[in-house]
Amino acid sequence: MKRLFSFVYLFVGLLATACGQSQQQGAKRPKLVVGIIVDQMRWDYLHYYDYTFGNDGFRRLLSEGYSCDNNQITYVPTVTAVGHSCVYTGSVPAITGIAGNDFYKDGKRTYCADDATVQTVGSESKAGLMSPRNLRVTTMCDAVKIAQDFKAKTIGVSLKDRGAIMPAGHTANAAYWFDNDHGVFITSTYYMKQLPAWVDDFNKANKQTTDIRYTPKGNTLVADMAIAALNGEQLGRGTTTDFLAVSFSSTDYIGHRYGTRSPQTEEAYRELDKEIAKLLGALDNAVGKGNYLLFLSADHAAAHNAALMQKNGVPAGEWDESTALADMNGHLKKLYNTGANLVKDLIEYRVYLDYEAIKAAGRTADEVEAALCDYIDNDDRVAYAVPFDKVQSMSIPQAIRERIINGYNPKRSGDIQIILQPGYYGFDSGSFHEGTSHGVWCSYDTHIPLIFYGWHVNHGRTSKETHVTDIAATVCSMLDIQNPNGCVGTPIQMK
Repeated sequence: MKRLFSFVYLFVGLLATACGQSQQQGAKRPKLVVGIIVDQMRWDYLHYYDYTFGNDGFRRLLSEGYSCDNNQITYVPTVTAVGHSCVYTGSVPAITGIAGNDFYKDGKRTYCADDATVQTVGSESKAGLMSPRNLRVTTMCDAVKIAQDFKAKTIGVSLKDRGAIMPAGHTANAAYWFDNDHGVFITSTYYMKQLPAWVDDFNKANKQTTDIRYTPKGNTLVADMAIAALNGEQLGRGTTTDFLAVSFSSTDYIGHRYGTRSPQTEEAYRELDKEIAKLLGALDNAVGKGNYLLFLSADHAAAHNAALMQKNGVPAGEWDESTALADMNGHLKKLYNTGANLVKDLIEYRVYLDYEAIKAAGRTADEVEAALCDYIDNDDRVAYAVPFDKVQSMSIPQAIRERIINGYNPKRSGDIQIILQPGYYGFDSGSFHEGTSHGVWCSYDTHIPLIFYGWHVNHGRTSKETHVTDIAATVCSMLDIQNPNGCVGTPIQMK
């Protein structure tokens, strides 16, 4: 009898092992997925700055990978938090809840990653009071975790908190971002109570004493931190498919300050090319060429400097958001003979009305909204002032209508979307007017690179239109896992 039971146990054990091996073999997934976001990268930079590149960075990705040359963003505003969240969720602000870098939540202006319930880990500043809790949907990193019963490792790395947090999602092992005041990488208690030893070691060896965000050294530091995470966490060397999400932020800081055609931006991309080559080499050594799936894209692009365009006969200009807000309130005060500000805020071309002030002035939101739109429309720099609740009925081009609808979150986006004329962009009064900005529907902000490389990716390129929301759908399809739960994208056929 004992021999019979022993045989049964042995048979069941062998069957379970065989089933487990069959499932693992059936999945046929790469050891590691790597996502790279280059903050503020225009698609044409791949070619405009090509003469500065070596053969092992951008050129390697283009010569061996698959390039989607007409990859488009289909929402407004085209800003950092929205871009990172949409790339990794395959969704749009209407669904993700990340309506901008800042938005109103429960009646209060809120930064996209703000979380007062957590504490900083790694320094004594408030720079770590951040988490993904304002993000209402899951990301690719979450999908990879869920598909593997939460056993995979997922890590986000960036100078910007939102560049690390939004991609890594809700279930990440960690998101690390740079505390500029203390010169080190930090995280929050959302993820852990104490930094791993490898992060402490990295910070001790790489502590910064100056502001590196506006220099190529910022991207060097991120690449080195990503490689440290790759080795410190042994990513791609276990039995699961892991995920490393990397965002290079210095290109955005430099672009804002110096513009798209400056020597500083040229230097930034020449040096970034070297950092990407270094990262690819580290991945080859740690995981093995062909064993990792990588994509490179951007969160948004950028307009050429308005003064440069004017100098060369192109219609362009600036629109001071602080002045515009004051002018709106001044007009409404005079129109309705009130001393109160009826416009609460203006954020990334979105107007937020103050309903309590409007009611106290004896007016309705509808009449104030209509009067304000008429006033805004009188500005020659403005193409359309669109009330969100009337966007479907207004006579505006479908491409703009679609982007407004996709970008509108009813609980966070406010009341009116301002669409500027092509070539015009908004600045706060304290911004760098010799540089550039972004945030609008035009191609200079929405046309961004997308390259897939590595595991099961054949060399090729397409000019067929693809969308930022397709990235997550494509990666998840290749991994044979379910999409993030708010995904609206479609897998790209790379043939």
